[in-house]
Amino acid sequence: MSPLNSGVDPGLPVMTWERFRQLVEVLGGEAGIETCQGFEDACRRLAGILSREPVGQIIGFGERLAEALYRLDQAAFGTLPVLGTEAADGAPFPQSDDGFLYSRAAVVAAGRQAYESVFDRPERFAPYTALRCEELLYVHEEVFEQVTGTEWDRLTRYDYETCSNADGWPDLRK
Repeated sequence: MSPLNSGVDPGLPVMTWERFRQLVEVLGGEAGIETCQGFEDACRRLAGILSREPVGQIIGFGERLAEALYRLDQAAFGTLPVLGTEAADGAPFPQSDDGFLYSRAAVVAAGRQAYESVFDRPERFAPYTALRCEELLYVHEEVFEQVTGTEWDRLTRYDYETCSNADGWPDLRK
């Protein structure tokens, strides 16, 4: 896929998927996302590790995270109702755009096995609809600012906002 903007520097070191997955493991997988406080602590641990990486790798983490979130941006996941929540009339409660983004972050934070398992069986995404792992979205940005002393003002190659993946939302392409 081509870059969405000229702010993506193809000369920067690319973080491998293997290194990205190793860093995500710091979050503790499924157990690490069970409580808000536990996840916040895990994000601080991840930030500490990322802060010792070269700047290109911090940017690379942001790129890999954006791509992972983008790949999860699909109607099969986004149209699932929020698990354990109902509207006042008893109908399933739909995910909001932001809620769906934070649920996708929870799937990424849960680790490689959880991430890869949802693609074959979308119903495996359902438990993540009740989780919010928003903090993961900002770890690399905060570390970048800490390390460089400048604000993160980059756009990633992949736009991970809800409904950005046209292939994941074919009905929206009409």
